[in-house]
Amino acid sequence: MHPTSRPAVGVVGTGNSARALACYLASRGHEVHLLVRHIERFPWLTESRSLTATGKIEGTFPLGGVTDNAARFTAAVGTIFVATVTTAYREIAARLAPYLDGDHRLVLFSSKLCGSVEVEHLLREHGVRSVPVLETDALFACRIQEDHSIWVRGFKGWTLFSAPRHSMTREWAPLMHHFFPGLEAARNVIQRGLTDFGALAHPTTMMANMNRVDRKEPFLFYLDGFTEKTVAVLEEVEKEFRAVAHAYDAPLIAMKDLLDRYYGCDTTSLLTAMRTVPNYRLSWAPNTLDHRYLKEDVSCTLVPMHELARKAHVELPVVSSIVQMACDLTGEDLVAQGRTLERLGWEHRSHAEIVRWIEG
Repeated sequence: MHPTSRPAVGVVGTGNSARALACYLASRGHEVHLLVRHIERFPWLTESRSLTATGKIEGTFPLGGVTDNAARFTAAVGTIFVATVTTAYREIAARLAPYLDGDHRLVLFSSKLCGSVEVEHLLREHGVRSVPVLETDALFACRIQEDHSIWVRGFKGWTLFSAPRHSMTREWAPLMHHFFPGLEAARNVIQRGLTDFGALAHPTTMMANMNRVDRKEPFLFYLDGFTEKTVAVLEEVEKEFRAVAHAYDAPLIAMKDLLDRYYGCDTTSLLTAMRTVPNYRLSWAPNTLDHRYLKEDVSCTLVPMHELARKAHVELPVVSSIVQMACDLTGEDLVAQGRTLERLGWEHRSHAEIVRWIEG
């Protein structure tokens, strides 16, 4: 593992995943610093300088620091975990870039598809070339409580990590295993990004239940989102994920088996798997269509997936429909706002050139 003169770690964000991650890292003995956007909104945090977790992680954990000053934050830490929505990456890269040096490394915590490629490209636009960027999926099913604590109801037992290129993934694997011993290196960054049940299920389930969501009718998102008949739509989306992955030499395990590796479940079928994940029995649906399940998963997974498919001459009829319907329902151009190949620096590369680049 590459040594750093700054052993403390930083977490960017204050949402569900950021708080759970900060508690996890602190529980493993790391000094954790938080970078927030507006510190005046968190008087309780600056006063206590601690976070409390319940459930799969238990305890109150002191923080090394809490600040909205990026210069002060980066001076204190070596490894920086970005645990925000992926649509904020452009802003975060611009905020951190002036203060990053060769002693830093970035880990994107739930990057969606090719997030590390986008952030590396953004940092280079700001003149930063010496900072490695890695990515993994968010590991925690969690929810902030009224007392500001974080309830961690689920903890993924397995997932993948990657850097933009295969050689970097190998080089930085010891760092990822240091923080997350159960993670496995992906074959390439596209396999990592498409091995994501949430990116497949969130927008598809929202579409299948758009009227219930818009009416604010409560229902359990994964348990009640599909019937034995309508789950066929989700299964078709999985086939399209698999087709794109195959085109980029990125084999995917079946989503029902992925859920089993995440949390443990009955893998008789995809629907049975969704209905037997223990913490999914507590996962209520959003009560608005203006939600990250549409905006983030479409703009940062389905949009780049669609563009990668076009490069490889792979047809995605169901995913294409979901993207268009999401734009209609949110009233936003999620394609133009999304993680296009231009934002990855790949717009002028052919399919074969992209494959060679990620395998390099």
